[in-house]
Amino acid sequence: MTIEFWHWLALGFGLLVLEMFLPTGFIFLWVGAAAVVVGALAWIVPGLGWEAEFILWGALSVAAVLVWRRLKPMSFESEQPSLNRRGHSYVGRTFTLNEPMVNGVGKLRVDDSQWRIIGLDAPAGTRVRVVETDGATLKVEKLD
Repeated sequence: MTIEFWHWLALGFGLLVLEMFLPTGFIFLWVGAAAVVVGALAWIVPGLGWEAEFILWGALSVAAVLVWRRLKPMSFESEQPSLNRRGHSYVGRTFTLNEPMVNGVGKLRVDDSQWRIIGLDAPAGTRVRVVETDGATLKVEKLD
């Protein structure tokens, strides 16, 4: 049985491509990188047996995954949790109604956009506080 260096390179690059398409948590990345390293070593040291190559690949794969898990960030939480959820950034803020709320529904101009609001009926000029969001709708309560 003969395994050439390009077999390892093909396996390694194949695993790297697979990592791009599957949400595996970077496992294929490190196993593929280990295969590329074994392929490079097999090219540099052509007399390396396939048994040694497989043992080396396994050891490098396990070591790379363990090192990555040890050094990776513990969480991927954003410092700005409401960055792409603009409605959530308005919770707790108070506004003055420019238009009356009729049948529990109205419109509220906030910054550069207009939001649909729901709550109790209120005339224009009433101060309201945003208490919750529901998609693109803000739930408000009267303050006055």
